[in-house]
Amino acid sequence: MSQDTAAPEPAKTLIYGPVVTDRGLVEHGLLAVDGERIAYAGRADHFDEPGFGSLDPANIITLPAGHRIIPGLVDLHNHGGNGGDFPSGDEASARTAVEFLHRAGTTTLLASMVTAAPADLLKGIGVYAKMTAEGLLAGIHLEGPFLSHARCGAQNPEFLLDPDLELAAALIEAGLGAIATMTYAPELPGAADLVDLLTSYGVTPSVGHTDCDTATAAESLAQAREGLDSAGFDGVSGRPTVTHLFNGMPPMHHRSPGPVAACLKAAKAGDAAVELVADNTHLDPETVSMVFALVGAPNILLVTDSMAAAGLADGQYTLGPSPVTVTDGVATLDTTGSIAGGTATLLDVVRRTVAAGVKLTDALRSATAVPAEVLGLTDEVGSLRRGLRADALVVDGGLELQRVMRAGVWLN
Repeated sequence: MSQDTAAPEPAKTLIYGPVVTDRGLVEHGLLAVDGERIAYAGRADHFDEPGFGSLDPANIITLPAGHRIIPGLVDLHNHGGNGGDFPSGDEASARTAVEFLHRAGTTTLLASMVTAAPADLLKGIGVYAKMTAEGLLAGIHLEGPFLSHARCGAQNPEFLLDPDLELAAALIEAGLGAIATMTYAPELPGAADLVDLLTSYGVTPSVGHTDCDTATAAESLAQAREGLDSAGFDGVSGRPTVTHLFNGMPPMHHRSPGPVAACLKAAKAGDAAVELVADNTHLDPETVSMVFALVGAPNILLVTDSMAAAGLADGQYTLGPSPVTVTDGVATLDTTGSIAGGTATLLDVVRRTVAAGVKLTDALRSATAVPAEVLGLTDEVGSLRRGLRADALVVDGGLELQRVMRAGVWLN
């Protein structure tokens, strides 16, 4: 049985120490937790809540010097970890991944699937819709199957398709509301109709694995933005996303800027949010710091694109049906040598983003509040604020994980 299902009941807890809130770092801070919810986050000397006067001393914690409290992290692009693999559609494997990821500090996540046969996609969607209903997942990310052959990366080209509205609708409806995002290539025939279908269901379109030009990417992002705004669904941010910017698309060239230019412009305008796999493998640290400087943290989603090897040693793994070898922490397909997802946790990505020169508060915003906004969960997760679910991490001065709380319960 997983830690999440066997966890003890949440209790009232006081944690004294520096706290990263919506207003920034509060040095002499306090996080007060009442059951599954945050009762207070801010300056300790401003706390005056009834009902916290006679706590068990075990529930009053003062952090050591150099430690701090940060919000639980939110990952919109994650294929697994600790040997568990979401693309397989296997429930036991998925639960292994979720338990590890929660304990690693990613307290909210989507289960990302890759391109596969429709029957396999439907099987996985059924499993993850169930886990979403249980509260273990925040939903499902479909990375395909409507992607470019030229930019398929680790996607199996055997199952890539041009947009098929009947199939897309069947996948979405099988999710019972759990499909949150879908990656698609806007240059494929029928892509515009696909975008209209996605937004009509409240599914966020995400441009990626594309070989399109600048104009096509810009037009598709604008269409997706308009469609999301017009649909008016509760729980939808109103702007599309970009799947792992720079990866799975042509490199930007001064005479052929490609989709990267359109995605950066849309993000700068606040009309899209771009994913960055800031693990020092998918992107150089200078690229990460450049994008933060250009478009700003509110328009960036830090993600892992992690696969089953996250948290484990080098060796042989799979990404769905495809064999993968991990060497020095880098996962590559055995067949083509393409990067096959990441092996870092989201806290690793935050740490490497800060090491690239990005402010801690900016890196955290892109790993918490911004993805929560895309999911329409800003009143539930993504911040340390009164009334939100009590998801919090204790980290040391080097951003190494010390403890994880999810829904008011310590996981470690």
